[in-house]
Amino acid sequence: MVASGTPGALRAVQEGGSGRGRSGSLPRLGGDDDVQGALRSGKFPDGHASVSETSARVRRLVEPLTVPVLSVLTALLVGAGVIAAAGGDPLAAYAGLLEGAFGSARALSETAVWTTPYLLAGLGVACAFQGGLFNIGAEGQLALGAVAAAWAGYGLPALLGGTLPAALHVPLTLLCGATAGAAWAAIPGWLKTRTGAHEVINTIMLNYVALNAVSYLLNGPLKDPTPGNVIARTPLIAESARIPVFVDTLRVHWGFPLALALAALVGWGLERTTLGFAIRTVGASPDAARAAGMNVQRTVVLTMAMSGALVGLGGAIEVTALNHRHELGFSQGYGFDAIAVALLGRNHPGGVVLSALLFGAMRNGATRMQYLTQIPADVISVIQALILLFVAADGLVRRLYRLRGGAAPLTLTRGWGG
Repeated sequence: MVASGTPGALRAVQEGGSGRGRSGSLPRLGGDDDVQGALRSGKFPDGHASVSETSARVRRLVEPLTVPVLSVLTALLVGAGVIAAAGGDPLAAYAGLLEGAFGSARALSETAVWTTPYLLAGLGVACAFQGGLFNIGAEGQLALGAVAAAWAGYGLPALLGGTLPAALHVPLTLLCGATAGAAWAAIPGWLKTRTGAHEVINTIMLNYVALNAVSYLLNGPLKDPTPGNVIARTPLIAESARIPVFVDTLRVHWGFPLALALAALVGWGLERTTLGFAIRTVGASPDAARAAGMNVQRTVVLTMAMSGALVGLGGAIEVTALNHRHELGFSQGYGFDAIAVALLGRNHPGGVVLSALLFGAMRNGATRMQYLTQIPADVISVIQALILLFVAADGLVRRLYRLRGGAAPLTLTRGWGG
């Protein structure tokens, strides 16, 4: 008997070798021995692959998703235990979470709003990881991108002596935010190449510098001068600098599809361009890249700048599309959560989109969950931390579920001089 799914072998046996395939006449299979030999070899006369090869392809596609998906499920199970220990109903809590995230048009709109900064910040961190670099400074880059965009939103018209059309003002505002993030992220990249200072330490320290600098600006030179204002915030940006919403009754805005388009662009750039190849090569082995003639120092600085630009753009979109000003403490920890988003997405732009959507949905649905079940919304932070724990503990998840195959490769970096 010939296994199903092997039409080339069946046709050859039935027609005695007289049939014709796409590339000419089919060699005759003389008998059962020839058929069994074709099955064992995995190749049939018309070039069809064996079932085992097909399953191998499917396995290669599914395997990268296995650990992240199981990590999320495990975190939800542990989170259910936490909810039950606190006297709540896990099923009711998760039902409320889903309802709050996807249960209506408004819920979907808010999920998209939450997803946008997670997506852009996660993309930035993932780009750095692809280059073998840890960008832990996304929170500071996000804040600087937001304050730069706010200044451009209200200050550029006065600086240029007149109003600006929206077609010019919006791109300039976003560009200012991206440039601020890129410039700030490039500093630890440059320090790494010139002095060997590790980017983890530098980006962490620069977080504090950036956040305190933004606090000074919002309480001083850039503070809203409206009489009676005591809040650390900028003036409202001009109407011409605002990204419009899809419909007036919902908050979802055009920054969301822009973030999705950038994810596709980043994925294409990493896989199809010379710079993307250089980033991945330097990330895999700086010494091998240097031996191949690549400018490793320049690639490191460009990688960090690209990472910071994406993060800064996330802050700029928050200002231009939602808040229409920058207010102290506007971030919900997007920059720090972006590390978990990138790791859960396996540093792949497509994976980052899915993980950002998950984080956005959980953050949006937490309020509804708390309203329906009286479970504190902070439990979502616990679940997110558990997701990061299980993703990082790749070997633990594989052992827990008895998965075959080795653990995912770690992203390791070291200090080195120029």
